[in-house]
Amino acid sequence: MTAFESVEQAGKALAVQGYLTDQRLATMVYLLTRLEKPVLLEGPAGVGKTELAKSLAAATGRRLLRLQCYEGQDEASALYEWDYGKQLLYTQILREKIGQLVADAPDLHDAVNRIGEQESVFFSERFLAGRPLLEAVRSEEPVVLLIDEIDRADEALEAVLLEMLGEYQISVPEIGTFTARRRPYVILTSNNTRDLAAALKRRCLHLFLDYPSAERELDIVRSKDTGLPEALASQLVEIVRGLRELELRKSPSISETIDWARTLAVLGVDELTAPVLSDTVSVVVKYDKDVRRALEALPRLVDPNAEIPEPDHGHGHGHGHSHEPPKVSADRGSRSFGRAR
Repeated sequence: MTAFESVEQAGKALAVQGYLTDQRLATMVYLLTRLEKPVLLEGPAGVGKTELAKSLAAATGRRLLRLQCYEGQDEASALYEWDYGKQLLYTQILREKIGQLVADAPDLHDAVNRIGEQESVFFSERFLAGRPLLEAVRSEEPVVLLIDEIDRADEALEAVLLEMLGEYQISVPEIGTFTARRRPYVILTSNNTRDLAAALKRRCLHLFLDYPSAERELDIVRSKDTGLPEALASQLVEIVRGLRELELRKSPSISETIDWARTLAVLGVDELTAPVLSDTVSVVVKYDKDVRRALEALPRLVDPNAEIPEPDHGHGHGHGHSHEPPKVSADRGSRSFGRAR
């Protein structure tokens, strides 16, 4: 498939791959394939930005190339580098030929010039090790290029990307310019840890991808066949949305909601209670301070009318305040994971 024929077709093709979209996202994917223009997806971690590129590749039958960005990344890891080991090996193999080349050289200067004239042999495509950006341009088959978490890379890498994003070409000084035979579908993702350059944004279509609505997230959980009953899945989605409203260092992602649903299904849970959720909350909350906040909030998220014991701030034996965390339930020892089946 070279391009989607309609917004509806784009949404349905992704849904077949298990990726559910809303109208805005389906429209953006449709435009990506029709305009062949890069798309920049910005938004919090865990909303499905990376997964979209994977699903698009599967839906269109294209190979996925991924450039994972990180702090301090240099252009060699993104564009290309010379295979010095291979160059050295060829030099050793051709040592005799090099000797013949300079055998009758009258002086060192002339010998160096003769060898210098052969440099192009060792700086050719034979010794060029392509990295994701160059591979996307040189590929004979159509590809989806994912440039993941571009906000983690240094601004210097953004500058390197401009030629690729604007003209779908890569310049190699020793050889020339490579231009894409078949333009790749390019998706860039950003978690908004820093602002991106205006020049980069100008070359891309743009969409801010936020957490989905409760209805959409329930549809996603339902589509993954987690094994959790419908009513519990709906309640769990609302609880996760409540956790996201807390000031957590890392909010639960959609994939973690799915993992939590599967966890509870494996345990045979048939009722969502604060004790059961407290025992499994680490599936979606990954930092110690976040866990403490989540444990305090879970009883009210399960039952807004629940009476929660206040932390004991009295003095014990004259040694100051007690720092024991508040108890989530007064009857934690009697729970049985919601009467596991």
